[in-house]
Amino acid sequence: MKYESQGIAKMYFIAAIALFVGQILFGTIMGLQYVIGDFLFPELPFNVVRMVHTNLLIIWLLFGFMGSAYFLVPEESERELFSPMLAKITFWVFLFAGVATILGYLLVPYARLAEITMNDLLPTMGREFLEQPTITKIGIVIVVLAFLFNIGMTILAGRKTVINVVLLTGMVGLAVFFLFSFYNPDNIVLDKYFWWFVVHLWVEGVWELIMASLLAYVLIKVTGVDREVIEKWLYIIIAMALISGLLGTGHHFFWIGTPDYWQWIGSIFSALEPIPFFMMTLFAFNVVNKRRLDHPNKAAVLWALGTAVMAFLGAGVWGFLHTLAPVNFYTHGTQITAAHGHMAFYGAYVMVVLTMISYSMPIMRGKKAANLTAQVIEMWSFWLMTISMVFITLFLTGAGIIQVYLQRYSEDPLPFMVVQEKIALFYWMREVAGIVFLIGLILYIYSFFAKGKEVELVEE
Repeated sequence: MKYESQGIAKMYFIAAIALFVGQILFGTIMGLQYVIGDFLFPELPFNVVRMVHTNLLIIWLLFGFMGSAYFLVPEESERELFSPMLAKITFWVFLFAGVATILGYLLVPYARLAEITMNDLLPTMGREFLEQPTITKIGIVIVVLAFLFNIGMTILAGRKTVINVVLLTGMVGLAVFFLFSFYNPDNIVLDKYFWWFVVHLWVEGVWELIMASLLAYVLIKVTGVDREVIEKWLYIIIAMALISGLLGTGHHFFWIGTPDYWQWIGSIFSALEPIPFFMMTLFAFNVVNKRRLDHPNKAAVLWALGTAVMAFLGAGVWGFLHTLAPVNFYTHGTQITAAHGHMAFYGAYVMVVLTMISYSMPIMRGKKAANLTAQVIEMWSFWLMTISMVFITLFLTGAGIIQVYLQRYSEDPLPFMVVQEKIALFYWMREVAGIVFLIGLILYIYSFFAKGKEVELVEE
């Protein structure tokens, strides 16, 4: 570890993994509630479990992004972090706000939670993924502003590289687009229109910049390929991601009451969205094939390559499957959407955070890489989680295809709940795959504690 302040990333990564475990536990509970409707009812109703599952995903990924930035930025900027103390304070504020919000969902009826947090003064609650009380949203804004100030001042005072500038751009975009969560118009069409400014422009816009910069950083470190080569790739990828991602927002505007020109804009630019992900896959494998050093952290290399492939499959291929307006007319809001969402989030964002953790955690513990036994266990966890996520996606896709046909396409469409009963087998298989994923995650955590033959130490 070149700079002492990089060690702050460790607390962010530990919190991220702990919250990740919570997310998957609630995911397995929810998967079971699909087939056993009264499982853990009324203690844990489906709507609450779903809210906790999705909110934990967002919170732990933000912890992962912030931890990654605190590790990456000092090294790229060639100077210590502007204020390590500020980074520690914002960590505890964010962790308290996140955990308190989740406990609020679990322990207080949602309507009562809105009253307690004085949502009536500035109503922002009740929307999917943005269920957080207004006071929590304000806390998130304060935390992110403090974070941006901290890394921004570090970058301004130090070396400016393409990687840390792209990362900072993505982080600023994350903060700016989150502000739309405070805009809650009475008109339902306007509400949905601007709701996507947060949800889509995060995951198919600025988050892609964050992912690309983190992946580029790790690839530089584990391959020894010239920075100039990787930076050229990075420029092209983020340009394509922004061009296709920004106007690709239109694929969410097809059926919410917006003008029909969005069907053309959304379809055309959404069809381009797989291109940057395909370029990222080519980029990752090209860089690894041309590597000039044999880095001892094989697990980090595996995670980096896996990120590129799974992001392309989940965000690119599965996104394209149902993004054109004539297809989306039948598929929107079905299990096909859920299939795409699961693999895209895992491939693009979960895996890139795990890549950063895999690379940086051994360094923060004074080693070049984890011991050989730990790496073998970690690679087992990679394959268990990744293959189970592929099967989760395939099972949900199968469920979605049958759902579309029986519920929306056939001459005699069946009622929603009748169709749900007919595709229950897919939900059972998805649940089994989810449990395998959880086992893989437990193995991943265990790998940090495994003893074995050490690899070479970091050169100071």
